[in-house]
Amino acid sequence: MNRKRLLLIAVLCVGQVVVRAEVQPHPLFTEGAVLQREARIPVWGTAKTGEKVTVEFCGQTATATAGADGKWQAKLGKCKAGGPFKLVIRGANTITLTNVCVGEVWVCSGQSNMEWPLRAAENGVQVIPNTADPQLRLFHVPKATADEPQTGVKAVWQVCDPKSVESFSAVGYFFARDLRKALNIPVGMIESDWGGTYAEAWTEPASLKKALPEALTRQAEALAKFDPVKAKAQHEQALAKHKEVVAKAKAEGKPAPNAPRAPQDPRTGPNRPSVLYNGMIAPLLPYAIRGAIWYQGESNNGRQKEYQTLFPAMIGSWRKVWGLGDFPFFFVQIAPHQGMTPELREAQLIAWQKTPNTAMAVITDHGHATDIHPRAKEPVGGRLALAARALTYGEKIEYSGPVFKKLKVSGGKAVLTFEHLGGGLVAKDGDLRGFTLAGADKKFVAANAMIEGDTVVVSATEVKAPVAVRYGWTNVPDLNLFNKAGLPATPFRTDTEK
Repeated sequence: MNRKRLLLIAVLCVGQVVVRAEVQPHPLFTEGAVLQREARIPVWGTAKTGEKVTVEFCGQTATATAGADGKWQAKLGKCKAGGPFKLVIRGANTITLTNVCVGEVWVCSGQSNMEWPLRAAENGVQVIPNTADPQLRLFHVPKATADEPQTGVKAVWQVCDPKSVESFSAVGYFFARDLRKALNIPVGMIESDWGGTYAEAWTEPASLKKALPEALTRQAEALAKFDPVKAKAQHEQALAKHKEVVAKAKAEGKPAPNAPRAPQDPRTGPNRPSVLYNGMIAPLLPYAIRGAIWYQGESNNGRQKEYQTLFPAMIGSWRKVWGLGDFPFFFVQIAPHQGMTPELREAQLIAWQKTPNTAMAVITDHGHATDIHPRAKEPVGGRLALAARALTYGEKIEYSGPVFKKLKVSGGKAVLTFEHLGGGLVAKDGDLRGFTLAGADKKFVAANAMIEGDTVVVSATEVKAPVAVRYGWTNVPDLNLFNKAGLPATPFRTDTEK
């Protein structure tokens, strides 16, 4: 065979390689994956148009044909927990994964307090050396914004060990660790979070437009007002001024202030409506999951009333697109901090009370007045895990601290009853603190509060005829009402404006 013919064959072969689209599963289906037990399991990916794809797993076989867009999806039936098992995907080529487990899959999402890595958490350095667990798997979605829902994600599953977990969500890890202890089956955690982000950025577009059209109006106004040249010039002026301030502070032996941040471009920033849903949640669909845990809200402080509508709408939007019904959605109430208002915590409380199959982890005992990132992440993950163990997995355990139920006035005193007594009410570390009382004039004064049986009795000499009680109604409350299960009561006010 002459050289020209050999060259022609080589060119044709290369051409075939370029043209032929091999079967490729979505990155969620890689070595180390955890598939959701006792649920229909969709498996999907890409292939050549019209190509038949067969998926084999745990004695089951499912088939699909790639459409005109090259996408295919097969659906397996329910599987029991266990593994590792072999997952085989056949088309023109064959992909064999030998380390796939079946267990419980959860998404952990939100902003910086969910993103906070284990290595930077309180006691994280001590915990990391003992984190190796072959049946705990981690999938970390990279940060991405998109103006339209995406399908791909550049990530792979990793078995939990000191190297893979050190940069993973501390709250997500502690939640998963506690589930592993309670269930003794594989657990998979999908982390998808971004610090400093709004809830509207995480909300599915159609749901956001319906529930909160003003978010879209704000974005349009921001785009209309933004002048990139002017913004750059203003930032450069601010940096120049900062240099002068730093020099003066240095000369006077004083600490230098932080440099001014560059202005956020409303055309590209991560807080544009729905861009994080599009870039970091849509690519996970329709992966079978059990539920989600969430830690966010700080960035929506200032629009607390709006959050009462926005947050439940965001939860509902995820449930709609996943098509799994009202799957468990457990979230963290914002910790005490000088910049976080009680109205924001109230918005989260209302969301819990009005949204089915949700729970709220209260962490009033783990805040920090000047640090919006409290380092104690283990109790946060642990309290979220209590909710899952009780509400999702049926353990007979208490998962919440006391929650205000009813106010009754008797003999010039306000008598409060609660839900989630957890064996009884407790004043931790001394007399009850954090209660205020008001009469018809709505002037709240510091009050005395005492536990009497399963009630709290609140009184103040200045208030002869009580009308309303508030508990922890400040940015940085000092509180100590717990139940015997060791869980703190959520702040509340009886004069809530719905």
